[in-house]
Amino acid sequence: MLEKVTLRQLAARKGLVIATGGGALIDPGNRELMTRTSLVVCLSASVSAIAARIGSDAERPLLANADRRQRIVELLNQRAAAYAEIPYRIDTTGKSVDEVADEIIALAEKGLGGVLRLPVRIGSEAYDILIGRGLLHDLPELLAERGLDGQVAIICDEQVAPHWTPPLLKAFTALEQTATVLTLPAGEQHKNLATMARIYEQLLQIGLDRSGLILALGGGVVGDMAGFAAATYLRGIHFVQVPTTLLAMVDASVGGKTGVDLPQGKNLVGAFKQPRLVLIDPEVLSTLPTREFRNGLAEVIKHGILADPQLFAQLQGDGPESIESMIARALRVKISLVQSDPHEKGQRAFLNLGHTFAHAIELVSDYRIAHGAAVALGLIAAAELALREGHCSVDVPARIREVVQRLELADSLPPTDIDDLMAAMKTDKKRHRGRIRFVLPHAIGNVGLHDDVAPANIRAAWRSIIRPTP
Repeated sequence: MLEKVTLRQLAARKGLVIATGGGALIDPGNRELMTRTSLVVCLSASVSAIAARIGSDAERPLLANADRRQRIVELLNQRAAAYAEIPYRIDTTGKSVDEVADEIIALAEKGLGGVLRLPVRIGSEAYDILIGRGLLHDLPELLAERGLDGQVAIICDEQVAPHWTPPLLKAFTALEQTATVLTLPAGEQHKNLATMARIYEQLLQIGLDRSGLILALGGGVVGDMAGFAAATYLRGIHFVQVPTTLLAMVDASVGGKTGVDLPQGKNLVGAFKQPRLVLIDPEVLSTLPTREFRNGLAEVIKHGILADPQLFAQLQGDGPESIESMIARALRVKISLVQSDPHEKGQRAFLNLGHTFAHAIELVSDYRIAHGAAVALGLIAAAELALREGHCSVDVPARIREVVQRLELADSLPPTDIDDLMAAMKTDKKRHRGRIRFVLPHAIGNVGLHDDVAPANIRAAWRSIIRPTP
């Protein structure tokens, strides 16, 4: 606790060089705070170099009474995930203090800092999620560092384009990189094969070849279509995600799912396509309507229910420390599930918590109810179903409804025919051997997958979120 308080005090000051211990930034809150406010550099070294530098057991209690080399390896392995989130790393093996200092000064002179890196590895593919204010202006340089210096097709919608394509095009022009904006009509109702055909035509018109990339600048709808285009155009080209909604930042932009809707249901045609980079700049949320920001909070609630009770408690209380912290915590939940199950054969299905209900709500409402709002309702319904199926205590649906209300998301539907909703559920692509699969909360931080649910209980769950006819 003292360490956390001290770091918070120091983070508010300017012009300091802070040398932390190796364990100070293991805590996610400390890491998020310092990377948000400072240039953070991880100094690494080989095991042999570390062993040669350390002092006596009395000075290094974590190494006392142990095989030192083995214990160093164990500690490095335990801390690897935390250290991987630090965006800048300098290997100090064989270098003098002056040489290391010069490298740190060079990073500082570039004005770097305020960036949190969340690495993602899915099979043989690896990419970074970078979170930081103002990163949009640095995107061309970040792409060039990754060898992505070909022609760029920026796909966005008519609502986002006026706000964020001018600064982005200016940044590409400064590096003499060709970038073209393809603007789509806004809204889920346009996420279909007809729109995809127009995207392919425009990509051919601008002459985008396999050395180029598609950049999704927008919310989940744009990301789904741009990603599907990248997966299928010329049999696959590079893809980068720049989400501009909270919902896309914490969910849709990560994991590689892309696709479009059919009249029968959502995302029935699609492909897995991992991005080369996901760039999250919280500054773009300044143009997001309040209603859409709240809709994104529904996915944050979901991630707290799935695997981060502390995040859920923050939403229930005074809120997370910062928008960057909230986004990072939610993303860590998704990254963990996506990495363990890239193609949704097992635990990744947990990310569908609330979505079986939500997709039915969207379909029956003809998408007049936004995805995030539908997810919030779906989370309540899933908890009510879990209670009726005997999988959770009565406080679970109560707490979830409380958080939904606290964040000013709707907790009930207008009068709706349950038969229509039940029929819409049958089009859900998550069906397993003809049965609807539900992700149900057993507790905050613990969920399970169920496909043996009683229809009467599903109907009762629906009734719990539908307002009675006046």
